[in-house]
Amino acid sequence: MAEVITMPRLSDTMTEGKVAKWHKKVGDKVKEGDILAEIETDKAVQDFESEIEGTLLYIGVEEGAAAAVDSVLAIIGNEGEDISGLTGGAAAPAAGASEEKKSEEESKTENKATSVEQTTAEVPAGVEIITMPRLSDTMTEGKVAKWHKNVGDTVKEGDLLAEIETDKAVQDFESEFNGVLLKQGVEEGGAAPVDSVLAIIGPEGTDVSAVGAPKAAAQASEKPAEQKTEAKAEEKEGPAASSSSSDRVAISPLAKKMAQDKGVDINNVHGSGENGRIVKKDIENYQPSQAQAQPAASAPAAAQVALSFVQGEDTETPNSQVRNIIAKRLAESKFSAPHYYLMVEINMDKAIEARKEINSLPDTKISFNDMIIKATAVALRKHPQVNSSWAGDKIIHRGNINVGVAVAIPDGLVVPVLKNTDQMNYTQISAAVKDMASRAKSKGLKANEMEGSTFSISNLGMFGIETFTSIINQPNSAILSVGAIIEKPIVKDGQIVVGNIMKLSLACDHRVVDGATGAQFLQTLKTYLESPLTLLL
Repeated sequence: MAEVITMPRLSDTMTEGKVAKWHKKVGDKVKEGDILAEIETDKAVQDFESEIEGTLLYIGVEEGAAAAVDSVLAIIGNEGEDISGLTGGAAAPAAGASEEKKSEEESKTENKATSVEQTTAEVPAGVEIITMPRLSDTMTEGKVAKWHKNVGDTVKEGDLLAEIETDKAVQDFESEFNGVLLKQGVEEGGAAPVDSVLAIIGPEGTDVSAVGAPKAAAQASEKPAEQKTEAKAEEKEGPAASSSSSDRVAISPLAKKMAQDKGVDINNVHGSGENGRIVKKDIENYQPSQAQAQPAASAPAAAQVALSFVQGEDTETPNSQVRNIIAKRLAESKFSAPHYYLMVEINMDKAIEARKEINSLPDTKISFNDMIIKATAVALRKHPQVNSSWAGDKIIHRGNINVGVAVAIPDGLVVPVLKNTDQMNYTQISAAVKDMASRAKSKGLKANEMEGSTFSISNLGMFGIETFTSIINQPNSAILSVGAIIEKPIVKDGQIVVGNIMKLSLACDHRVVDGATGAQFLQTLKTYLESPLTLLL
Protein backbone atom coordinates (compact mmCIF):
# COMPACT_ATOMS: atom_id res chain seq x y z
CA MET A 1 0.00 0.00 0.00
CA ALA A 2 1.28 3.44 -0.95
CA GLU A 3 2.68 5.67 1.82
CA VAL A 4 2.48 9.48 1.81
CA ILE A 5 5.71 11.16 2.92
CA THR A 6 5.24 14.71 4.20
CA MET A 7 7.64 17.65 4.42
CA PRO A 8 9.49 17.00 7.72
CA ARG A 9 10.00 19.56 10.49
CA LEU A 10 13.81 19.50 10.73
CA SER A 11 14.16 22.37 13.22
CA ASP A 12 11.99 23.83 15.96
CA THR A 13 11.56 27.10 14.03
CA MET A 14 10.97 25.54 10.61
CA THR A 15 7.63 26.35 8.96
CA GLU A 16 8.46 25.31 5.39
CA GLY A 17 11.18 23.40 3.59
CA LYS A 18 12.78 23.77 0.18
CA VAL A 19 13.86 20.78 -1.90
CA ALA A 20 17.46 21.64 -2.77
CA LYS A 21 17.96 18.40 -4.72
CA TRP A 22 16.12 15.17 -5.44
CA HIS A 23 18.26 12.00 -5.26
CA LYS A 24 15.46 9.80 -6.61
CA LYS A 25 13.19 10.17 -9.66
CA VAL A 26 9.64 8.95 -10.21
CA GLY A 27 9.87 5.24 -10.98
CA ASP A 28 13.12 4.66 -9.02
CA LYS A 29 13.34 1.90 -6.44
CA VAL A 30 13.73 3.17 -2.88
CA LYS A 31 15.15 1.25 0.06
CA GLU A 32 14.92 2.11 3.75
CA GLY A 33 17.81 4.48 4.55
CA ASP A 34 18.20 5.74 0.96
CA ILE A 35 18.58 9.51 0.64
CA LEU A 36 15.40 10.76 -1.03
CA ALA A 37 16.23 14.45 -1.19
CA GLU A 38 18.20 17.31 0.30
CA ILE A 39 15.88 19.60 2.27
CA GLU A 40 16.85 23.23 2.89
CA THR A 41 15.52 24.42 6.26
CA ASP A 42 15.77 27.78 8.02
CA LYS A 43 19.11 26.57 9.43
CA ALA A 44 20.94 24.51 6.81
CA VAL A 45 20.59 21.90 4.05
CA GLN A 46 20.01 18.39 5.44
CA ASP A 47 19.75 14.94 3.88
CA PHE A 48 16.29 13.34 4.16
CA GLU A 49 16.25 9.54 4.22
CA SER A 50 13.40 7.20 3.37
CA GLU A 51 11.93 5.11 6.20
CA ILE A 52 10.02 2.77 3.88
CA GLU A 53 10.77 0.61 0.82
CA GLY A 54 9.05 0.64 -2.55
CA THR A 55 8.91 2.64 -5.76
CA LEU A 56 8.82 6.45 -5.90
CA LEU A 57 5.39 7.04 -7.46
CA TYR A 58 4.91 10.77 -6.95
CA ILE A 59 6.96 13.90 -6.22
CA GLY A 60 4.88 16.59 -4.52
CA VAL A 61 7.51 19.36 -4.50
CA GLU A 62 9.69 20.12 -7.50
CA GLU A 63 13.43 20.57 -7.09
CA GLY A 64 14.11 24.17 -6.08
CA ALA A 65 10.55 24.70 -4.81
CA ALA A 66 9.36 25.13 -1.21
CA ALA A 67 6.39 23.71 0.64
CA ALA A 68 4.87 23.99 4.11
CA VAL A 69 5.77 21.51 6.84
CA ASP A 70 3.47 18.43 6.75
CA SER A 71 2.47 19.00 3.10
CA VAL A 72 2.90 16.10 0.64
CA LEU A 73 6.57 15.67 -0.28
CA ALA A 74 6.41 12.30 -2.05
CA ILE A 75 4.47 9.03 -2.31
CA ILE A 76 6.14 5.62 -2.20
CA GLY A 77 4.34 2.35 -2.95
CA ASN A 78 4.22 -0.64 -5.27
CA GLU A 79 5.18 -0.19 -8.91
CA GLY A 80 2.11 0.65 -11.02
CA GLU A 81 -0.11 1.25 -7.97
CA ASP A 82 -3.01 3.69 -8.41
CA ILE A 83 -2.39 6.73 -6.18
CA SER A 84 -4.99 9.09 -7.65
CA GLY A 85 -6.90 9.02 -4.35
CA LEU A 86 -3.82 10.26 -2.49
CA THR A 87 -3.02 13.05 -4.93
CA GLY A 88 -6.56 14.39 -5.33
CA GLY A 89 -6.99 12.77 -8.77
CA ALA A 90 -3.71 14.13 -10.15
CA ALA A 91 -1.63 11.72 -12.18
CA ALA A 92 1.91 10.95 -11.17
CA PRO A 93 4.00 13.59 -12.85
CA ALA A 94 6.31 11.17 -14.61
CA ALA A 95 5.26 12.15 -18.11
CA GLY A 96 6.02 15.69 -19.08
CA ALA A 97 7.65 16.48 -15.73
CA SER A 98 11.00 17.17 -17.32
CA GLU A 99 9.39 19.50 -19.87
CA GLU A 100 7.57 21.42 -17.12
CA LYS A 101 10.76 21.66 -15.10
CA LYS A 102 12.65 22.83 -18.17
CA SER A 103 10.09 25.52 -18.93
CA GLU A 104 10.12 26.61 -15.28
CA GLU A 105 13.92 26.89 -15.33
CA GLU A 106 13.76 28.86 -18.57
CA SER A 107 11.17 31.26 -17.15
CA LYS A 108 13.23 31.53 -13.94
CA THR A 109 16.30 32.45 -16.00
CA GLU A 110 14.28 35.05 -17.90
CA ASN A 111 12.92 36.51 -14.68
CA LYS A 112 16.43 36.73 -13.26
CA ALA A 113 17.60 38.49 -16.39
CA THR A 114 14.81 41.04 -16.18
CA SER A 115 13.55 41.59 -12.63
CA VAL A 116 16.86 40.96 -10.87
CA GLU A 117 19.01 43.03 -13.24
CA GLN A 118 16.18 45.49 -13.94
CA THR A 119 17.05 45.41 -17.63
CA THR A 120 15.43 44.39 -20.91
CA ALA A 121 18.75 43.25 -22.39
CA GLU A 122 18.62 39.69 -23.70
CA VAL A 123 20.71 37.03 -21.95
CA PRO A 124 23.19 35.48 -24.43
CA ALA A 125 22.72 31.83 -25.31
CA GLY A 126 24.26 29.41 -22.83
CA VAL A 127 24.64 32.06 -20.14
CA GLU A 128 23.32 31.33 -16.65
CA ILE A 129 22.61 34.07 -14.10
CA ILE A 130 23.22 32.90 -10.52
CA THR A 131 21.39 34.89 -7.87
CA MET A 132 22.08 35.37 -4.18
CA PRO A 133 20.46 32.27 -2.60
CA ARG A 134 18.04 32.38 0.33
CA LEU A 135 19.83 30.04 2.74
CA SER A 136 17.38 30.56 5.63
CA ASP A 137 13.81 31.79 5.94
CA THR A 138 14.93 34.89 7.85
CA MET A 139 17.66 35.81 5.37
CA THR A 140 17.11 39.01 3.42
CA GLU A 141 20.64 39.56 2.14
CA GLY A 142 23.90 37.64 1.94
CA LYS A 143 27.53 38.65 2.25
CA VAL A 144 30.29 37.10 0.14
CA ALA A 145 32.85 36.06 2.75
CA LYS A 146 35.21 34.61 0.12
CA TRP A 147 35.26 33.90 -3.62
CA HIS A 148 36.75 30.51 -4.58
CA LYS A 149 36.55 31.25 -8.32
CA ASN A 150 37.78 34.35 -10.16
CA VAL A 151 36.46 35.85 -13.40
CA GLY A 152 37.81 33.74 -16.23
CA ASP A 153 38.08 30.53 -14.21
CA THR A 154 36.47 27.35 -15.50
CA VAL A 155 33.59 26.21 -13.31
CA LYS A 156 32.11 22.71 -13.14
CA GLU A 157 28.86 21.58 -11.55
CA GLY A 158 29.54 20.97 -7.86
CA ASP A 159 32.57 23.31 -7.72
CA LEU A 160 32.70 25.62 -4.72
CA LEU A 161 31.95 29.11 -6.03
CA ALA A 162 31.96 31.19 -2.86
CA GLU A 163 31.39 31.23 0.89
CA ILE A 164 28.15 33.06 1.71
CA GLU A 165 27.64 34.62 5.15
CA THR A 166 23.98 34.43 6.12
CA ASP A 167 22.13 35.54 9.25
CA LYS A 168 22.95 32.10 10.73
CA ALA A 169 26.46 31.12 9.68
CA VAL A 170 28.93 31.01 6.78
CA GLN A 171 27.94 28.36 4.22
CA ASP A 172 29.62 27.01 1.11
CA PHE A 173 27.79 27.77 -2.15
CA GLU A 174 28.31 25.35 -5.03
CA SER A 175 27.75 25.88 -8.73
CA GLU A 176 24.93 24.02 -10.46
CA PHE A 177 26.28 24.83 -13.94
CA ASN A 178 29.31 24.21 -16.15
CA GLY A 179 31.13 27.03 -17.94
CA VAL A 180 33.40 30.00 -17.29
CA LEU A 181 32.86 32.59 -14.57
CA LEU A 182 32.12 35.70 -16.64
CA LYS A 183 31.13 38.12 -13.89
CA GLN A 184 31.10 38.50 -10.12
CA GLY A 185 28.02 40.50 -9.15
CA VAL A 186 29.15 41.04 -5.55
CA GLU A 187 32.69 41.85 -4.47
CA GLU A 188 34.39 39.79 -1.78
CA GLY A 189 33.30 41.28 1.55
CA GLY A 190 30.28 42.95 -0.05
CA ALA A 191 26.61 42.20 0.63
CA ALA A 192 23.61 42.00 -1.68
CA PRO A 193 19.86 41.28 -1.29
CA VAL A 194 18.50 37.80 -1.84
CA ASP A 195 17.76 37.12 -5.54
CA SER A 196 20.13 39.85 -6.77
CA VAL A 197 22.86 38.86 -9.24
CA LEU A 198 25.67 36.93 -7.54
CA ALA A 199 27.53 35.68 -10.59
CA ILE A 200 27.19 34.96 -14.32
CA ILE A 201 28.47 31.71 -15.87
CA GLY A 202 28.60 30.89 -19.58
CA PRO A 203 30.77 30.03 -22.58
CA GLU A 204 34.27 31.54 -22.58
CA GLY A 205 34.49 34.93 -24.27
CA THR A 206 30.75 35.68 -24.06
CA ASP A 207 30.02 39.39 -23.71
CA VAL A 208 27.76 39.93 -20.68
CA SER A 209 28.34 43.67 -20.37
CA ALA A 210 24.83 44.30 -21.72
CA VAL A 211 23.29 42.45 -18.79
CA GLY A 212 22.30 45.25 -16.45
CA ALA A 213 23.57 47.89 -18.89
CA PRO A 214 20.49 50.15 -18.75
CA LYS A 215 20.85 50.36 -14.98
CA ALA A 216 24.54 51.14 -15.29
CA ALA A 217 23.83 53.63 -18.03
CA ALA A 218 21.28 55.36 -15.84
CA GLN A 219 23.86 55.67 -13.08
CA ALA A 220 26.41 56.94 -15.56
CA SER A 221 23.97 59.51 -16.89
CA GLU A 222 23.33 60.73 -13.37
CA LYS A 223 27.01 61.45 -12.70
CA PRO A 224 27.48 64.00 -15.51
CA ALA A 225 24.32 65.72 -14.32
CA GLU A 226 25.75 65.93 -10.82
CA GLN A 227 29.09 67.13 -12.14
CA LYS A 228 27.33 69.67 -14.34
CA THR A 229 25.33 70.96 -11.39
CA GLU A 230 28.48 71.23 -9.29
CA ALA A 231 30.31 72.97 -12.13
CA LYS A 232 27.47 75.47 -12.45
CA ALA A 233 27.57 76.05 -8.73
CA GLU A 234 31.33 76.63 -8.93
CA GLU A 235 30.88 79.05 -11.82
CA LYS A 236 28.16 80.83 -9.90
CA GLU A 237 30.18 81.06 -6.69
CA GLY A 238 33.60 81.61 -8.32
CA PRO A 239 33.17 85.21 -9.50
CA ALA A 240 31.34 86.08 -6.32
CA ALA A 241 34.30 84.80 -4.32
CA SER A 242 36.78 86.83 -6.36
CA SER A 243 34.72 89.99 -6.11
CA SER A 244 34.09 89.65 -2.39
CA SER A 245 36.28 90.81 0.41
CA SER A 246 39.58 89.00 0.98
CA ASP A 247 38.37 87.23 4.15
CA ARG A 248 35.82 85.11 2.30
CA VAL A 249 37.01 81.66 1.14
CA ALA A 250 35.55 80.00 -1.96
CA ILE A 251 34.54 76.48 -0.93
CA SER A 252 31.89 73.97 -1.96
CA PRO A 253 29.16 73.14 0.60
CA LEU A 254 30.33 69.52 0.88
CA ALA A 255 33.96 70.53 1.43
CA LYS A 256 32.88 73.08 4.03
CA LYS A 257 30.95 70.42 6.00
CA MET A 258 33.90 68.02 5.83
CA ALA A 259 36.26 70.75 7.05
CA GLN A 260 33.98 71.48 10.01
CA ASP A 261 33.76 67.76 10.90
CA LYS A 262 37.55 67.32 10.72
CA GLY A 263 38.39 70.60 12.43
CA VAL A 264 40.32 71.88 9.40
CA ASP A 265 40.95 75.64 9.10
CA ILE A 266 39.84 76.36 5.53
CA ASN A 267 42.04 79.52 5.44
CA ASN A 268 45.07 77.21 5.36
CA VAL A 269 43.73 74.97 2.56
CA HIS A 270 44.81 75.51 -1.04
CA GLY A 271 41.87 75.06 -3.43
CA SER A 272 42.33 73.09 -6.62
CA GLY A 273 38.96 73.98 -8.13
CA GLU A 274 38.05 76.74 -10.53
CA ASN A 275 39.30 80.16 -9.35
CA GLY A 276 40.99 78.46 -6.38
CA ARG A 277 37.74 77.04 -5.02
CA ILE A 278 38.18 74.40 -2.30
CA VAL A 279 36.51 71.12 -3.19
CA LYS A 280 36.07 67.75 -1.50
CA LYS A 281 39.45 66.25 -2.49
CA ASP A 282 41.31 69.26 -1.08
CA ILE A 283 39.91 68.55 2.39
CA GLU A 284 40.56 64.81 2.04
CA ASN A 285 44.20 65.37 1.06
CA TYR A 286 44.88 68.26 3.43
CA GLN A 287 47.97 67.97 5.65
CA PRO A 288 49.07 70.83 7.97
CA SER A 289 52.37 72.23 6.67
CA GLN A 290 55.41 73.27 8.74
CA ALA A 291 55.03 76.84 7.51
CA GLN A 292 51.60 77.03 9.07
CA ALA A 293 52.92 75.61 12.33
CA GLN A 294 55.80 78.18 12.62
CA PRO A 295 53.67 81.18 13.74
CA ALA A 296 52.50 79.08 16.65
CA ALA A 297 56.09 78.96 17.97
CA SER A 298 55.85 82.53 19.25
CA ALA A 299 52.41 81.93 20.74
CA PRO A 300 51.87 81.07 24.43
CA ALA A 301 52.28 77.44 25.50
CA ALA A 302 48.53 76.97 25.91
CA ALA A 303 47.96 78.05 22.31
CA GLN A 304 50.58 75.54 21.10
CA VAL A 305 48.76 72.70 22.86
CA ALA A 306 45.46 73.72 21.31
CA LEU A 307 46.92 73.91 17.78
CA SER A 308 48.58 70.50 18.05
CA PHE A 309 45.28 68.81 18.91
CA VAL A 310 44.12 66.39 16.20
CA GLN A 311 40.38 66.14 15.76
CA GLY A 312 39.07 62.60 16.10
CA GLU A 313 37.44 61.07 13.06
CA ASP A 314 34.30 58.92 13.13
CA THR A 315 34.51 55.53 11.46
CA GLU A 316 31.91 52.95 10.50
CA THR A 317 31.88 49.16 10.58
CA PRO A 318 29.20 47.50 8.42
CA ASN A 319 27.13 44.99 10.38
CA SER A 320 27.66 41.33 9.59
CA GLN A 321 24.65 39.09 9.01
CA VAL A 322 25.29 37.48 12.40
CA ARG A 323 25.27 40.89 14.15
CA ASN A 324 22.03 41.90 12.41
CA ILE A 325 20.18 38.74 13.39
CA ILE A 326 21.49 38.92 16.98
CA ALA A 327 20.10 42.45 17.25
CA LYS A 328 16.76 41.36 15.81
CA ARG A 329 16.37 38.29 18.03
CA LEU A 330 17.40 40.04 21.26
CA ALA A 331 15.02 42.94 20.60
CA GLU A 332 12.18 40.50 19.91
CA SER A 333 12.96 38.59 23.13
CA LYS A 334 13.27 41.67 25.33
CA PHE A 335 10.06 43.31 24.11
CA SER A 336 7.91 40.18 23.75
CA ALA A 337 8.81 38.23 26.90
CA PRO A 338 8.15 39.87 30.31
CA HIS A 339 11.55 39.46 31.98
CA TYR A 340 12.13 39.41 35.73
CA TYR A 341 15.34 38.62 37.60
CA LEU A 342 16.30 36.56 40.66
CA MET A 343 19.76 36.72 42.24
CA VAL A 344 21.53 34.49 44.75
CA GLU A 345 25.02 34.21 46.28
CA ILE A 346 26.81 30.86 46.23
CA ASN A 347 29.59 29.84 48.65
CA MET A 348 32.05 28.09 46.32
CA ASP A 349 34.51 26.85 49.00
CA LYS A 350 33.53 23.18 48.62
CA ALA A 351 33.26 23.47 44.85
CA ILE A 352 36.84 24.78 44.74
CA GLU A 353 38.04 21.80 46.79
CA ALA A 354 36.06 19.35 44.64
CA ARG A 355 37.49 20.81 41.42
CA LYS A 356 41.03 20.59 42.80
CA GLU A 357 40.56 16.90 43.59
CA ILE A 358 38.99 16.13 40.21
CA ASN A 359 41.78 17.92 38.32
CA SER A 360 44.38 15.93 40.25
CA LEU A 361 43.25 12.84 38.33
CA PRO A 362 45.28 11.90 35.20
CA ASP A 363 44.17 13.52 31.92
CA THR A 364 41.41 15.46 33.66
CA LYS A 365 40.91 19.23 33.49
CA ILE A 366 37.53 20.79 34.22
CA SER A 367 36.53 24.40 34.85
CA PHE A 368 34.06 25.97 37.25
CA ASN A 369 31.88 26.63 34.22
CA ASP A 370 31.73 22.88 33.52
CA MET A 371 30.61 22.28 37.11
CA ILE A 372 27.93 24.98 36.82
CA ILE A 373 26.62 23.49 33.56
CA LYS A 374 26.36 20.02 35.12
CA ALA A 375 24.65 21.32 38.29
CA THR A 376 22.22 23.39 36.20
CA ALA A 377 21.25 20.40 34.03
CA VAL A 378 20.54 18.21 37.07
CA ALA A 379 18.52 21.04 38.72
CA LEU A 380 16.45 21.42 35.53
CA ARG A 381 15.49 17.75 35.74
CA LYS A 382 13.96 18.47 39.18
CA HIS A 383 12.23 21.66 37.98
CA PRO A 384 10.78 20.89 34.51
CA GLN A 385 8.73 24.12 34.45
CA VAL A 386 11.99 26.07 34.00
CA ASN A 387 12.87 23.75 31.10
CA SER A 388 9.78 24.87 29.14
CA SER A 389 8.79 27.23 26.33
CA TRP A 390 5.91 29.63 25.68
CA ALA A 391 3.92 28.72 22.55
CA GLY A 392 1.09 31.26 22.49
CA ASP A 393 -1.88 29.18 23.60
CA LYS A 394 0.15 26.52 25.43
CA ILE A 395 3.38 25.84 27.31
CA ILE A 396 5.69 23.16 25.91
CA HIS A 397 7.53 21.14 28.58
CA ARG A 398 10.75 19.91 26.98
CA GLY A 399 11.57 16.24 27.51
CA ASN A 400 15.30 16.63 26.89
CA ILE A 401 17.62 18.99 28.73
CA ASN A 402 19.75 20.79 26.14
CA VAL A 403 21.86 23.56 27.65
CA GLY A 404 23.02 26.39 25.38
CA VAL A 405 26.36 27.97 26.35
CA ALA A 406 26.88 31.56 25.18
CA VAL A 407 30.21 32.04 23.35
CA ALA A 408 31.61 35.43 22.33
CA ILE A 409 32.86 35.70 18.74
CA PRO A 410 34.16 38.74 16.82
CA ASP A 411 30.74 39.26 15.19
CA GLY A 412 28.77 39.06 18.45
CA LEU A 413 27.45 36.05 20.31
CA VAL A 414 26.48 32.49 19.39
CA VAL A 415 24.95 29.78 21.58
CA PRO A 416 26.17 26.24 20.79
CA VAL A 417 24.02 23.57 22.43
CA LEU A 418 25.00 20.58 24.58
CA LYS A 419 22.35 17.94 23.86
CA ASN A 420 21.11 15.82 26.83
CA THR A 421 23.42 17.69 29.19
CA ASP A 422 22.05 16.01 32.32
CA GLN A 423 23.36 12.66 31.05
CA MET A 424 26.92 13.95 30.48
CA ASN A 425 29.74 13.78 33.03
CA TYR A 426 32.23 16.55 33.82
CA THR A 427 34.83 15.32 31.32
CA GLN A 428 32.31 15.07 28.47
CA ILE A 429 30.94 18.55 29.20
CA SER A 430 34.45 20.04 29.33
CA ALA A 431 35.49 18.46 26.01
CA ALA A 432 32.26 19.44 24.25
CA VAL A 433 32.38 23.08 25.45
CA LYS A 434 36.03 23.50 24.40
CA ASP A 435 35.38 21.97 20.98
CA MET A 436 32.26 24.03 20.25
CA ALA A 437 33.78 27.28 21.55
CA SER A 438 36.83 26.80 19.33
CA ARG A 439 34.76 26.07 16.22
CA ALA A 440 32.36 28.94 17.01
CA LYS A 441 35.23 31.45 16.88
CA SER A 442 36.38 30.07 13.51
CA LYS A 443 32.80 29.96 12.17
CA GLY A 444 32.96 26.17 11.97
CA LEU A 445 29.76 25.35 13.86
CA LYS A 446 26.97 23.61 11.95
CA ALA A 447 23.45 24.99 12.05
CA ASN A 448 22.06 22.00 13.96
CA GLU A 449 24.66 22.54 16.70
CA MET A 450 23.13 25.92 17.53
CA GLU A 451 19.48 24.90 17.74
CA GLY A 452 17.28 22.99 20.16
CA SER A 453 18.40 24.60 23.42
CA THR A 454 15.94 24.43 26.33
CA PHE A 455 17.95 26.61 28.75
CA SER A 456 20.97 28.91 28.36
CA ILE A 457 23.99 29.95 30.45
CA SER A 458 26.09 33.11 30.04
CA ASN A 459 29.34 33.37 32.04
CA LEU A 460 31.31 36.63 32.34
CA GLY A 461 33.13 35.61 35.51
CA MET A 462 36.42 35.22 33.64
CA PHE A 463 36.30 38.97 32.95
CA GLY A 464 35.94 39.83 36.63
CA ILE A 465 32.24 40.75 36.35
CA GLU A 466 30.59 40.10 39.74
CA THR A 467 26.94 40.28 38.67
CA PHE A 468 24.91 41.00 35.53
CA THR A 469 21.61 40.11 33.87
CA SER A 470 21.05 38.56 30.44
CA ILE A 471 18.31 38.62 27.81
CA ILE A 472 16.48 35.30 27.41
CA ASN A 473 17.48 33.24 24.37
CA GLN A 474 14.10 32.43 22.77
CA PRO A 475 12.36 30.00 22.75
CA ASN A 476 13.87 29.31 26.21
CA SER A 477 12.01 30.62 29.24
CA ALA A 478 15.10 31.36 31.35
CA ILE A 479 18.83 32.15 31.18
CA LEU A 480 21.45 31.94 33.96
CA SER A 481 24.08 34.68 34.29
CA VAL A 482 27.27 33.62 36.10
CA GLY A 483 29.60 36.10 37.80
CA ALA A 484 33.18 35.86 39.10
CA ILE A 485 34.24 34.05 42.26
CA ILE A 486 35.29 36.80 44.69
CA GLU A 487 36.95 36.50 48.09
CA LYS A 488 34.98 38.46 50.69
CA PRO A 489 34.16 38.31 54.42
CA ILE A 490 31.25 36.07 55.37
CA VAL A 491 29.72 34.94 58.66
CA LYS A 492 30.28 31.23 59.33
CA ASP A 493 29.39 29.58 62.66
CA GLY A 494 29.15 33.01 64.25
CA GLN A 495 32.63 34.00 63.07
CA ILE A 496 33.69 36.39 60.30
CA VAL A 497 35.85 34.45 57.86
CA VAL A 498 37.02 34.78 54.24
CA GLY A 499 34.72 33.02 51.79
CA ASN A 500 34.70 32.49 48.02
CA ILE A 501 31.42 33.96 46.81
CA MET A 502 29.87 33.72 43.34
CA LYS A 503 26.69 35.53 42.32
CA LEU A 504 24.13 33.99 39.99
CA SER A 505 21.33 35.88 38.26
CA LEU A 506 18.35 34.08 36.71
CA ALA A 507 16.31 35.91 34.06
CA CYS A 508 12.83 34.34 33.68
CA ASP A 509 9.93 34.69 31.27
CA HIS A 510 7.04 35.42 33.65
CA ARG A 511 4.57 33.85 31.22
CA VAL A 512 6.13 30.44 31.92
CA VAL A 513 8.15 30.63 35.13
CA ASP A 514 6.51 32.11 38.23
CA GLY A 515 8.63 33.80 40.89
CA ALA A 516 8.34 30.93 43.37
CA THR A 517 9.27 28.38 40.67
CA GLY A 518 12.37 30.35 39.70
CA ALA A 519 13.36 30.75 43.36
CA GLN A 520 13.01 27.01 44.03
CA PHE A 521 15.17 26.23 41.01
CA LEU A 522 17.90 28.58 42.27
CA GLN A 523 17.75 27.02 45.73
CA THR A 524 18.29 23.56 44.23
CA LEU A 525 21.16 24.86 42.10
CA LYS A 526 22.69 26.54 45.18
CA THR A 527 22.56 23.22 47.07
CA TYR A 528 24.33 21.36 44.26
CA LEU A 529 27.14 23.94 43.96
CA GLU A 530 27.69 24.39 47.69
CA SER A 531 27.63 20.60 48.25
CA PRO A 532 29.01 19.05 45.02
CA LEU A 533 28.67 15.50 46.38
CA THR A 534 24.88 15.81 46.15
CA LEU A 535 25.23 15.65 42.35
CA LEU A 536 26.24 12.02 42.77
CA LEU A 537 23.07 11.06 44.67
